[in-house]
Amino acid sequence: MNPEAKVPAFPEAAAVAESGPAHSVDRIMAVAYELFSTRGVRDVGVNELIERSGVAKATFYRHFPSKDSLVFAFLEQRDKQWTMNGILSEARRRGSTPQEQLLAIFDVFGEWFLREDFEACSFVRVMLEMGPAHPLGQASIDYLAKIRGHVQAVAEEAGLVRPEEFARSLLILMKGSVIQAVEGDMLAAERARQMAVWLIGHHSG
Repeated sequence: MNPEAKVPAFPEAAAVAESGPAHSVDRIMAVAYELFSTRGVRDVGVNELIERSGVAKATFYRHFPSKDSLVFAFLEQRDKQWTMNGILSEARRRGSTPQEQLLAIFDVFGEWFLREDFEACSFVRVMLEMGPAHPLGQASIDYLAKIRGHVQAVAEEAGLVRPEEFARSLLILMKGSVIQAVEGDMLAAERARQMAVWLIGHHSG
């Protein structure tokens, strides 16, 4: 592992806007990413999204017929940029073996927790806000299951026994450390990493 490696910056509105032409949909998505990831869904209204995006109401609704449709697009973007590029890819890069890659998740978390723009897990936030019966809540559950699937795949590469059970347990540590960091425990990732070491040992053949 490279000790000087830094956790990649999670996209802010400006960064997202720079990813393509300054079309109205890009501006809407950039603002939505910033607001939904930091404040959740219910606290953000359509009028604020339109005003911050600088687009006409008709333009907004042409791209996104409802607020929920924009939240669905946000969750998809969050999965690509935060889960895949920000967490899992970075953990893969840091670990030279599958077991090291599993533990590196918490190294990445630890740096993320110290960032001024640390905004917790949007999937958990939306799931709790909307409830599991709501389509947005179910979508969030699906994205969390997708994360668990990635963890399970690495566990299988590591030769761990009962990899599905392991992945479910590691996700408890991952989500728990995020919540504890929100509470102000800046050592939450380190504590979770220590428990992950035990968990890997428990599932080793």
